[in-house]
Amino acid sequence: MSSPSQPVPGACYKFTVRSADEAATLIRERLGAQARVLSVRTVESGGLARLWSAPRLEVVAQIDPSPPVPAEAAPLPAAPAALPAAFVPPPPLPIEQPAPDLPRLAPRAPRSLTALLRRTGLSELALGRLQASPGWDSLQSLPLHRALAEAGARLRLEADRPAGRPLTRAAFFGAPGVGRTTALCKWLGMEVFRRGRLGHVVSVEFDRPNPPGPLPVFCEALGVPVARFPASTRPAVPGGFVYFDLPGLSTRDPGENKPLADFLAREQIEQRVLVLNAAYDHAALRTAYAAGRALGATHLVFTHLDEVPQWGRLWDYLIDGALEPVFFATGPSLTGDCEEDVCSALVRRTLVPAGAADEAETETEALASAVR
Repeated sequence: MSSPSQPVPGACYKFTVRSADEAATLIRERLGAQARVLSVRTVESGGLARLWSAPRLEVVAQIDPSPPVPAEAAPLPAAPAALPAAFVPPPPLPIEQPAPDLPRLAPRAPRSLTALLRRTGLSELALGRLQASPGWDSLQSLPLHRALAEAGARLRLEADRPAGRPLTRAAFFGAPGVGRTTALCKWLGMEVFRRGRLGHVVSVEFDRPNPPGPLPVFCEALGVPVARFPASTRPAVPGGFVYFDLPGLSTRDPGENKPLADFLAREQIEQRVLVLNAAYDHAALRTAYAAGRALGATHLVFTHLDEVPQWGRLWDYLIDGALEPVFFATGPSLTGDCEEDVCSALVRRTLVPAGAADEAETETEALASAVR
């Protein structure tokens, strides 16, 4: 903001600065000693630059509309009247004892990087991998927003894995209620609309029913045929796809999953997509993950991310590296609401918001102290 030629009492002025010290200097130089801070907020950079650049501060200051009266204008105290000759001064008042010291609030200790990472929901497993990485001590000495950005880059290195073959002939399966059919519809929408691919879907039932839900109507709208098994399990067109909608797997009794395992082996389906509900508690999620691994899962989809306040625990499944992540479903619609770049999504939803909030709190406290 350009400096006002003559600051107007009562007017508000906005500054965008890099630090609290810079804000305090600008306010004193441009608005004078009567200015006071009204508000401070953090302004983030746009796009990917927010991961690497420090947030800026937007400061609103006001010139006090009623400055104090100058000392020379204050009325002088009246001279004391002459005392009569017989005046006897009163006895001196008793000396007051000094007031006891009031307890003072201890200054807030700076938040450590480890504590902030735990607050994002990051598990002890993922945190241990970070602490064991080279340069962890130097990482803790950085400003928190930069340390979190570096921690996100290191987690990406731990979680990233070479992309395998694109899905072409894959089975989607998971426990009942995880949103398996909705996840399949989302994937079909991306295949047809984004990549212009053709193919068909096979719905499979064994000794338990497999309700089709919205799948037949959605596939009809896409122009994708749906057949019930037994049906052709090979692509009908060159370069086409075949996707299988399987019944729900059991997380209690592995013996109940034998028909699924036999079908996958008999039809030689190598690509097996395990669908997990991210809103499940830790124990249920790990149990379903183990059941999917026992059925030879090769890929992973997480659903119901819109119901999960903290995504940090999902780093465990990416760092494990056994299954290739396909996408995160962030909403209930049959199309859209997907995050295909799962590592970037986890960085945005776990590390960046925590760093921005903590840095804003620290800068606001520093600015308030500097302009007092």
